Amino acid sequence: MRIKNNLGQGCENELLINDLADRDAAYGQEQSAVLNDAAFAQALETITAWPGYGATQLVSLPALARQARVTSVHYKDEGRRFGLGSFKALGGAYAVSQLLRREVARIKSLPLPPIREILDRKHADVIEGTTVCCATDGNHGKSVAWGARTFGCKCVIFIHETVSEGRKQAIEAYGAQVIRTKGNYDESVREAQETATREGWFVVSDTSYPGYTEVPKDVMQGYEIMAAEACDALDVPPTHIFLQTGVGGMAAAVAAHFKRRYASDRPMVVLADPDKSACWLESIRLGAPTSVHGDLDTLMAGLACGEISLIAWDILRETADAVVSVADEDAVALMRRLADPETGDPLIVAGESAVAGLAALLGCAGNDEARRKLGLDENARILVFGTEGDTDPVLYKKLVGCEGDAVRGAA
Repeated sequence: MRIKNNLGQGCENELLINDLADRDAAYGQEQSAVLNDAAFAQALETITAWPGYGATQLVSLPALARQARVTSVHYKDEGRRFGLGSFKALGGAYAVSQLLRREVARIKSLPLPPIREILDRKHADVIEGTTVCCATDGNHGKSVAWGARTFGCKCVIFIHETVSEGRKQAIEAYGAQVIRTKGNYDESVREAQETATREGWFVVSDTSYPGYTEVPKDVMQGYEIMAAEACDALDVPPTHIFLQTGVGGMAAAVAAHFKRRYASDRPMVVLADPDKSACWLESIRLGAPTSVHGDLDTLMAGLACGEISLIAWDILRETADAVVSVADEDAVALMRRLADPETGDPLIVAGESAVAGLAALLGCAGNDEARRKLGLDENARILVFGTEGDTDPVLYKKLVGCEGDAVRGAA
């Protein structure tokens, strides 16, 4: 169904209910092969041991909740995660650490070494000769580069044509070599894999594809920590979670954590898909992983993906209850709202890829039929994840009209 939102931008969203969703379905072997409690416990133990770890803030937005006519809206602000500006620090860097631990164990015929030995450079003889690489729209590549610098290996990052120069420089600041490729994000993924195969490098991707699933599982397992922190910070669980997609790894990690924790009492999960790269919308529509093509030229650069992650589909196939398309103009409106002191809510610096979930919420909350289909009433408790801050400061200032530091200074 088409719904006109109440953001004042004149945009329409499409809301699509997932016919495959099943609240009572068990979290079975297929899902546990992707994300499970034992792997989560290992990720938690590892990441909380890194220098600078701390849970990010969960912010209440009462004015926005009143506008949406719900009980509460909580925003998990990932803008200060490990100083990298996004939740991606939990995924890419964790996958690098796991890959290096496994490589040390393989080469030296040892049990998996503890993370402290990696941080202390005990196995530098192996790690310094290892190169990791990935394709990125910006944040994932920065996380992989930061992880490579933190743990002591080499790093090469592939970016596509429309990734900004600011994001390129942010990755290079962590010591990585950055290669710009032709085409869109999905084409840069293929070039990264082909180059790694030829050079003997290790791909650390946040998306899975046939024959490549193990490392993306590590990436997603790291993301689960964000969900666990939100659960622990809430007095009562949310009734609804609105999650921006991209390839779907973050959304799947959050959905999996809440499913394992609450079983059939899990919150309703609504995906938020950029309307210019709506691969999840089309996949849900057709009931199978479906690619979208073209330049995928959405302003929400971190979500500009035409192909979903296959292992994310294994989880979201039954745990994503609906998907909503989001226009670029709506994302910008939410960025400005969160930075605007006149709203009455706490000031938040949110990047363009951080707010699709909020935009989807407001789009649905302003439409009576959408509210009915999603059970969005005055008792609804909403959780969203603000997955990045001003990771491209130049673009943030252009879109919002002021610098992120000015917003933080006024908070």
